[in-house]
Amino acid sequence: MSWETVIGLEVHVELSTKTKIFCGCTTKFGGEPNTHCCPICTGMPGTLPLINKRVVEYALKAGLALKCEITRKMKFDRKNYFYPDLPKAYQISQLYLPICRNGHIDIETSLGNKRIGIHEIHMEEDAGKLTHDPWLDETLVDYNRCGVPLIEIVSEPDMRSAEEVIAYLTSLKSTLQYLGVSDCRMQEGSLRADINLSVRRAGETKLGTRTEMKNMNSFKAIARAIEGEAKRQIELIEDGRKVKQETRRWDDNKDSSFAMRSKENAQDYRYFPEPDLPPIVISDEWIKQVTESQPELPKEKRARYVSELGLPEYDAGLITQEKRLAELFEGASAVCKDCKLTSNWIMGELLSYLSEKQIPADELSLDYKKLGDILSRMQKSEINRNSAREVFKVVMETDADVGKYIAEHSLSLVGDSDMLLSAAESVINENAGAVSRYKAGEEKLFGFFVGQCMKKLRGKADPVKLGEILKEKLQ
Repeated sequence: MSWETVIGLEVHVELSTKTKIFCGCTTKFGGEPNTHCCPICTGMPGTLPLINKRVVEYALKAGLALKCEITRKMKFDRKNYFYPDLPKAYQISQLYLPICRNGHIDIETSLGNKRIGIHEIHMEEDAGKLTHDPWLDETLVDYNRCGVPLIEIVSEPDMRSAEEVIAYLTSLKSTLQYLGVSDCRMQEGSLRADINLSVRRAGETKLGTRTEMKNMNSFKAIARAIEGEAKRQIELIEDGRKVKQETRRWDDNKDSSFAMRSKENAQDYRYFPEPDLPPIVISDEWIKQVTESQPELPKEKRARYVSELGLPEYDAGLITQEKRLAELFEGASAVCKDCKLTSNWIMGELLSYLSEKQIPADELSLDYKKLGDILSRMQKSEINRNSAREVFKVVMETDADVGKYIAEHSLSLVGDSDMLLSAAESVINENAGAVSRYKAGEEKLFGFFVGQCMKKLRGKADPVKLGEILKEKLQ
């Protein structure tokens, strides 16, 4: 009997505003514990929240990009949530009138294209962070993250595999980065996913009992968690036992999940309208303004790269997946005037370097002008490819000046005709036998002559000019 996995995601996205959702505290990541908070975001008696307009604008941008319907008159709700990482013992969120509903995102997988529904997007404040110290048997709390603005993007249960989930998250992350509403740095918790998963026998339409795995912030861990939890549920049912609706924690080191608590429902949180915030009206003018300011998104940029720049689909798809790569590509290719050379370098040398150093693309600080300069010099045969790699690596690590480094390390190719001619004549005179064989028809020996000349010139000869001179002399 075959089984089907049914998956829906709740994705929490920290917005890139400078200040928190209801107060003026900084949203900057890090800092000493409990230094980025104030009486408002810690919920001290007598304080009142004030909505950050930029948070609403960013939520609008995300909703419009994901083809959502916008709630024209929406409000906030109070979610009672008794945990130590929320000092005021409730969270300001949206339940009844979320800002966005009924959107979608299109994904591509090995099985083809698929549309994933977006049930809703709502705004809310983030909670603090608990740190468990097993040695001291203590739990410490840092309230710096309290009040950092979030949007929660809730999908429909439309995904059926880990591959579809990763494709969905990749597309969602890319879209949000292009919009500029979030840096989506999963390692910093800027994008976290809760996985709602159930299984059912193939052909059934009724949903099974779901579990939720919370706060997943790694694509690899998410894929493993989906496979592991689906297997666990199938084994339970096949053994005649029932799946419990509960919240579980995925332990990536142990490759298994563990029960945390029974799954709460909306009534457990005792939602009611937030009394300290008035409803917000989204006008037609505001929606028009946000719509007109939307940037070119990955799908549109990919199509343009193929149709206007002549890039292969694969190149365009890979480069547009990360906003920083697309920015670097457009800038560097404008400098060196060669789109294909630039895309090849980004997909080869650049991505290999980032992988080796484990640097996320969005943290890349390389100046596009310097990359374009390196490629231009290689294109004009001022330096060879090996020298270009050397310069590129140094620029990545030290932000060195391209021209200065090339000059100081004598990396420029020899283009002087007299020097090339002298080397060619010397090699020909020293290898009379090889010359005779070449003239007799052994044309493959031409590479031998090139190599010998390169040795004399320490690998710094302009290969095009050298080839032309050698052919002329050998004739």
